Amino acid sequence: MKLFGTDGVRGMANRSPITPEVCVRLAKAAGLEFKRGEYQHRIIIGKDTRLSGYLIEPALTAGFLSVGMNVILMGPLPTPAVAFLTRSLRADLGIMISASHNPFIDNGIKFFSPDGLKLPNEIQLRIEERFQNLPEDLPTGANLGYAMRLDDALGRYIEFIKGTFNCSHPLDALKIVLDCANGAAYRAAPAILWELGAEVIPIAVKPDGININAQCGATYPETMQAAVLKHQAHLGIALDGDADRIMMCDAQGNILDGDKILAIIAGDWHNKGRLSNACIAVTEISNLALDRYLKDLGINVIRTKVGDRHISSVMQEQHLNLGGEKSGHILFSDYGGILGDGLIAALQVLSVMQDEKKSLTDLAACYTSFPQCSENLCIKNKEAINTTQIQEVLTSCTAHLEGRGRILVRFSGTEPLLRIMVESEDVPLMHQVMEKALSMLS
Repeated sequence: MKLFGTDGVRGMANRSPITPEVCVRLAKAAGLEFKRGEYQHRIIIGKDTRLSGYLIEPALTAGFLSVGMNVILMGPLPTPAVAFLTRSLRADLGIMISASHNPFIDNGIKFFSPDGLKLPNEIQLRIEERFQNLPEDLPTGANLGYAMRLDDALGRYIEFIKGTFNCSHPLDALKIVLDCANGAAYRAAPAILWELGAEVIPIAVKPDGININAQCGATYPETMQAAVLKHQAHLGIALDGDADRIMMCDAQGNILDGDKILAIIAGDWHNKGRLSNACIAVTEISNLALDRYLKDLGINVIRTKVGDRHISSVMQEQHLNLGGEKSGHILFSDYGGILGDGLIAALQVLSVMQDEKKSLTDLAACYTSFPQCSENLCIKNKEAINTTQIQEVLTSCTAHLEGRGRILVRFSGTEPLLRIMVESEDVPLMHQVMEKALSMLS
């Protein structure tokens, strides 16, 4: 059974593979894979605010307990908090129950190794093999694990994030709209910004189990934009359901995506001598104007496949301390492990604003993005569109662009979608090529 996708195990809650039965078996397999000796092993489990978290959390707990692993339950916390606490508590494995930016009917299980990193493919494959061939002689009696709750998990994470704000100027003069997507950061994020001195206008901070990411958060920045204009705030910050993505907007409501946020942080770190190897990692869908801007600053760009795990891998291999995606995943390695954290990213941008005494509008003017257009095609079966057909589209559309842009066609790693992106400074040509691609794939 194929379980792992590009970011853990994900699907519709209470449908395979996100069923209690699969979760129990998956926890047993993962527990046995990470049981490395006779000491008391510990697993930490966090979750976002989805209703189905109440279904999945006890199933995973039961599975881990049945193979003799102790479980520490964290309750609702951002995904990066689980990565941080996995390292901080010297846990053998970290689990985050979340489907990130997906709607509430979905859920997922993300795994973190003891150093707070996503699991490499070879370990995921071994867990899948164990899932198929679980032993029958599992522990009994006193050899079973026990479960407990860690009451100060939220406080530990808040203090950790505040410690990443390396600016001598507090946020006293800033009015900030903060959209928490009714998700995992609904308590942590407002507390962090308020304790650092900002006037915080929190929105989407009343999760009810089904309103996570619903017309709010990083995937629906219109709500943040409207609130910034309504309250005449200096800027807006929008997180996604598990707070590992961020979008921002300035006082006029202009959106800053992950590329712009990366540009601001990379430029500041490079000027301060903080940017490792004068290089960052981005994905293949990041805007080409970002490359041009960073090149002028003397910063190199390495491109990877889409997905934060690919960014993380390149950062490890090339010893980089900054990378990210247009979608708002911004990854850092200066704070233990390599983690994508929307709140750390926000604080880095706020630090630049305060240090340089510039508005977010001023910082965002560092470059103008090339026009891009994107379309998604629903694909229930990836075999319906084969690689030969995709290659024909790429070849034909690239020829049509005549060197004045590019086209990217890829399958989503988390949803049954074929994603098409065309980029060109020639807007009419860009739309012509998109229409051509859609006609060839329909």
